[in-house]
Amino acid sequence: MISYQDRDETEYFSSRFVRLERLFEQVQFGISILDDRLQYRHVNDRMATMVGIPVEQLVGRSVQKVDRAVAAALEPLLRRTVAEDRSFVETEVVILDNSPKNRYWLVCCHPLKGGDGTVAGCGLIVQDITEQKIRENAQMERLKFEALLSDLSATFINVHVSEVDGKIEQGLQRIVDFLGFDRSTVWKVSPDGRLLSTHSFAKPGIKPPPDVISNLVPVWESLVHQGEIFEISDVDELPESQWREKEYCKEQGGIRSMMFIPASVGGVVVGFITFVSYRIKRAWPEELINRLRLLWDVFTNALERKSADQKIQKALVEIELLKDRLEAENLYLRDQINIEYKHEEIIGRSDLIQRVLLRVEQVAATDSTVLILGETGTGKELIARALHNSGSRRSRAMIKVNCAALPAALIEAELFGREKGAYTGAVTKQIGRFEAANGSTIFLDEIGDLPLELQAKLLRVIQEGQIERLGNPHPIDVDIRVIAATNRNLAMAVKEGRFREDLYYRLNVFPISVPPLRDRREDIPLLVWAMVEEFSRNFDKKIERIPKKSMEAMELYQWPGNIRELRNVVERAMILSNGSSLIVDVPDISAAISAPSQSIAEMERSHIISVLDRTRWRVRGTNGAAEILGLKPTTLDSKMKKLGIRRSDAAS
Repeated sequence: MISYQDRDETEYFSSRFVRLERLFEQVQFGISILDDRLQYRHVNDRMATMVGIPVEQLVGRSVQKVDRAVAAALEPLLRRTVAEDRSFVETEVVILDNSPKNRYWLVCCHPLKGGDGTVAGCGLIVQDITEQKIRENAQMERLKFEALLSDLSATFINVHVSEVDGKIEQGLQRIVDFLGFDRSTVWKVSPDGRLLSTHSFAKPGIKPPPDVISNLVPVWESLVHQGEIFEISDVDELPESQWREKEYCKEQGGIRSMMFIPASVGGVVVGFITFVSYRIKRAWPEELINRLRLLWDVFTNALERKSADQKIQKALVEIELLKDRLEAENLYLRDQINIEYKHEEIIGRSDLIQRVLLRVEQVAATDSTVLILGETGTGKELIARALHNSGSRRSRAMIKVNCAALPAALIEAELFGREKGAYTGAVTKQIGRFEAANGSTIFLDEIGDLPLELQAKLLRVIQEGQIERLGNPHPIDVDIRVIAATNRNLAMAVKEGRFREDLYYRLNVFPISVPPLRDRREDIPLLVWAMVEEFSRNFDKKIERIPKKSMEAMELYQWPGNIRELRNVVERAMILSNGSSLIVDVPDISAAISAPSQSIAEMERSHIISVLDRTRWRVRGTNGAAEILGLKPTTLDSKMKKLGIRRSDAAS
């Protein structure tokens, strides 16, 4: 321990202090000399100013008693200087006190020795570098912020559209954490002008934003639609005209400061981003706003790319559906190029056929379901085409489905479609006929032959306008007009449990009964000549007359196959004709006349057996029974099973 009562040592320290003070008097350093108990012995004015106590009150007092914050920063360094007899040069210390900002000092400590050579104290030189440090810290924060913005921008360069939402929310969190905000939200402006939140991040304990803020903040909403950036440092200072905005801030848990940055695409405001502070009042310097606007531009570009991609994907899906539908329509149209009836008009002047045409005219303009009833070959499909071509859906092709001709194992896939892999052998996706008929008309011929298990699905289509592809549980909406036809007694089928009653009533909204040819004999000459004109063009033959005997025979015949059978007879006569006169070989008239009391099914059965006998029971191929009857072989097979026709029925 060194005593300073010795006058020589006091003068020694004083002289050294004077020399130090003169040395640094031009550079505004704080200088002081402390003894080994860390008491101030000499202090210059600059040091007193930095400590905040006059010189005379500092001398003789220890560092600890003068200022605890200063002591906490300096004492460790001072004690080491005395204890270790070593200098510490340009050591940075931080004064942590209750002032708004910390103080930063750059300190140099040197040991001072007494006359006997032992360390008697230390000299302290201090430079206040607070302002410099603040500038450096600000620059460092600026660089860090720039690095953050650069990193976020790089994140969105090659980001997949599926990751955009997650990356934006991560970006909001990083900005909120870095800048000390409490919440940040991305909003979009919907086509109807509403402001909807899409992405947000809030610190724990902070209330999330509402889904929609339209009408809650009318003044701010107006500014957003104008595309203006605006900020509020203190909501309490808002004018009375923005009382609803004040209420919104209170309801949100006490928002203190807020900023809005809108974004425009093509001159139209598409969205905006908000930054919110609850705890402290925030200033919004121009430099910060510009940086945040750059960030919002990055987010906006990513969202626009996502939106554009979604539109492209939607368009591609629509194109694919349209392509599938057109392919399906094309397929079904190709299947029907050789349809049984090629007349563009329904020919006839009988009262019965005129009443049918009146019914067609009455219902054609509506989308009501129509049930066409009539024997096989009466022209039910022509009636269906007349209904379609006279309605509002005529610009699209009518899709025909023969429920009796489709294989039972594939009928569901044909009607409703299938996904790839829906069942063994389903190697591709298939658009069903109902889906192909979307926006048009579907004609369900031979509806009475539809399997009972599929009738429920058909009922759903009619009731709800929805189908489900095989292998896909998600319903597909369809807009279809349904026209059904049958040669069966559906009411009887309902009683026998072979047809659903609810489906029957759904189909039987507007029934049209097509008369058999035997009930409209006056139309036979018109039909025959129309067919002759058609075949004349096809066969390059000119027919000028039909013998009266042939025409009378055709008028007397019962025509169990109706117009289809008549057409086949005329076509066969045209093929065999070698002159200008057409001789028509009408089937056995006496047999047809002798059994007028037979039922339609019995007459049909007899006629089919007769044709089979003529072809030696050959169903398929040229001049086979199916060709003569104008039926597909599969349809004839089906009819033979229903009518109980077997080879044993052959004529002896």
